[in-house]
Amino acid sequence: MIQVQKEALPRTLEEFLVWESNDGYKYEWNDGELIKFTGMKKRQYYIYDVLLDLFIEKGYKKNATLIAEPDVMLTGIQMRRPDIAYFTREQVQRGRKGEDVIPEFVIEVISESDQSYKVEEKIVEYFKAGVKVVWNIYPELEAVYVYTSRRDVKICIEFDVCSAKPVLPEFEISVDTLFKEE
Repeated sequence: MIQVQKEALPRTLEEFLVWESNDGYKYEWNDGELIKFTGMKKRQYYIYDVLLDLFIEKGYKKNATLIAEPDVMLTGIQMRRPDIAYFTREQVQRGRKGEDVIPEFVIEVISESDQSYKVEEKIVEYFKAGVKVVWNIYPELEAVYVYTSRRDVKICIEFDVCSAKPVLPEFEISVDTLFKEE
């Protein structure tokens, strides 16, 4: 009889930071809790593509970048992986030297399996860490929730324009353009 060894899960943040999952899932770390998720689905890649095109078109690529699913240490005990995050060139260089940097703008693509209280928990964590703008994109509903704080949220649908102000003043897109089929 062949015995399959179960992969040892990390028990500390230090173990987590060097651990590589081999089960096909991605993980976040939140104060001792290992959080399993699947990341952006193939059907949602177009969102990143549309936003990256807009980012380049507006000239932001010269001084910054959008990264899909980066490791972001929000605190000494919280490592999250936003679906998309904005980093300046300076932040990229600081990260290259091993420094933890907090993006000012993050985007989460919310799937039907995401639990609402977990989504809200992330918003709280992002703003506590210094994020200034959070977009929660709901592809199934064709809606974007634009947060500039926990209290200030604009729900965008149809022809409403989503903005990343004050972080990226020219980064604006209407919901219908974001979800337009080619």
